[in-house]
Amino acid sequence: MTKLKNLKGTAIQFRDADPIVYVGSWSSGGNLNTARAYMQRGSVGTQTAGLTFGGNPPITGATEKYDGSSWAESGDLSVTRMDLAGLGTQTAAMAAGGEGAPGSPDMSSSVELFGGTSWTSGTAMPSIRRTAGGMGTTTAALIAGGNLSASGTTTDDTIEWNGTSWTEGGDMNQARRYFASYGTQTAAQIAGGTNPPNTALVEEYNGSTWSEISDLNIATSSLAGTGSITSALVFGGNSPGVTGKTESWDNTSWTEVNDLSTARTLLSSSGASNTSALAFGGLTPPATNATEEWSFPSSPAVQEGDMWFNSSSSTLKGYGVSFATGTFSSGGNTTSTHLDAAAGGSAQSSFMIISGSSDIRTVEQYDGSSWTEVADVNVGRSLGGASAKAPAPTMLFFGGQEGYKNTEQYNGSSWTEVSELNTNRHYSGGGAGVSTAALCVGGYGSPAAYLALTEEYNGTSWTEKGDLNTARYSGATGGPSISARCVAGAPDPAAWDKNEGWDGTSWSEETENSDTSTSRAGFGDSKDSFMVAGGNETSNSEFWNGSSWTEVGATASAGQRFNMGGGTASAGIIGKCSNPNATSTEEFNCDNAVLTVTTS
Repeated sequence: MTKLKNLKGTAIQFRDADPIVYVGSWSSGGNLNTARAYMQRGSVGTQTAGLTFGGNPPITGATEKYDGSSWAESGDLSVTRMDLAGLGTQTAAMAAGGEGAPGSPDMSSSVELFGGTSWTSGTAMPSIRRTAGGMGTTTAALIAGGNLSASGTTTDDTIEWNGTSWTEGGDMNQARRYFASYGTQTAAQIAGGTNPPNTALVEEYNGSTWSEISDLNIATSSLAGTGSITSALVFGGNSPGVTGKTESWDNTSWTEVNDLSTARTLLSSSGASNTSALAFGGLTPPATNATEEWSFPSSPAVQEGDMWFNSSSSTLKGYGVSFATGTFSSGGNTTSTHLDAAAGGSAQSSFMIISGSSDIRTVEQYDGSSWTEVADVNVGRSLGGASAKAPAPTMLFFGGQEGYKNTEQYNGSSWTEVSELNTNRHYSGGGAGVSTAALCVGGYGSPAAYLALTEEYNGTSWTEKGDLNTARYSGATGGPSISARCVAGAPDPAAWDKNEGWDGTSWSEETENSDTSTSRAGFGDSKDSFMVAGGNETSNSEFWNGSSWTEVGATASAGQRFNMGGGTASAGIIGKCSNPNATSTEEFNCDNAVLTVTTS
């Protein structure tokens, strides 16, 4: 038997009192001398040596430097402009492109270099560009995205500067503008932005190609960001509506942290990591000169996953997500009524509701606050399934009434019919996984039969895998395709409390759920971090931690949900698929907290 300290990586500390929670917060810094927005896009400098230039209103070339407490004016840009790309440090910065003042050229390819006190002309970019992002240094720069014409055409184009000349780099996966950008020429990230609509998509550059990584929790444009590809912070923007939301990146996932004190959009930033950042300017509206500093408490401090023994209370404690304190709140209403629809998505900001009765083809996507209609499916149907963990803008939609085997795949702009299921089914209990690695679990067959069948999609075709132990339809299903969970379902009472976990090969029966309602929603990170919510006869919700159930905040009301769930166990979202209120959605959120750890 291994020791706890070997699992944790360190011995458990003894403390007289709980340590300070290692959570950052914003505090007021010195105000800019000139209130403005539309300044450089890209993080320039650090929290104690920041730099900003350009902006509007009015369109200006003003340049200011921050010393950790106050801003001082420095030499102005030679070309007055707004919506320009910026990168570098306080003593060696680059300003590229942008939009000029009335009477001057609408857009610019101009490049200027800052040496600490004044600007000098540099080699112009190959094309005019505004609303782009800047990353890197004045000798190894990266400019990505933005608008290439006054008509508003948005690009995925990337260019690189080597200190002598500009060359083409790898194109972004999604054209966009007004995104957060930070990092170096060979290790950069861009987050959020709009084409429109707003996106939560995050991409990472390795010096030649962009790759999609974990999405933001909230689709946001006109935001700012700082840091590196392993430690970043993004904040502010429009989601839609001016926001102060802040998200932190730890090289694995995005976590919502404390908001800016002043919500604002079209702001700028300086900083080096997710523990040290500067936010300034922007529109509240109107334009503001407010500056905020992001910082963490001094040591000792506790981070997520830490454990210690509190000698005063003689209890073992830890810091992590407190699911028991989670609550549901109202989300935006869909624009159409989706009775008996399918739903899924890896985050609240990429949740999708698909089709429904009577054979409507309409599909809607959520950006964290409101719904937008996207491309219709080819075959309208009700009671189908969808890939529960699909990140925006992808999705897989399969099965449905009556007896459909149809499968359609969404690529962000259109639906394409792909290989059919092997077995006709509806009420499939939704599905697990992503659009290229998904599960279709259980359901009701045609001819009539309760199904235990599980099928796995590999991006090309469906293959029958291990059966559920209890045949059912409308089981609350979710998680990735190699670690899924299916809870509850019908018929009553054979399946209504059943709880099974999938390990990539087979299903295992585990502790039954105490609530016996059918038509529940399910969502989660894996088979060992999973939520079920609401149902025909209940508004109760429960969290499964891999060994036991914990009751958490209730939904607004009981009602059929037919696995209308998406997101993560700590930031989930559910829809309703029956009248009344078949247009409503609810968001589930919980925060980290100091928890008492029980052992057995």
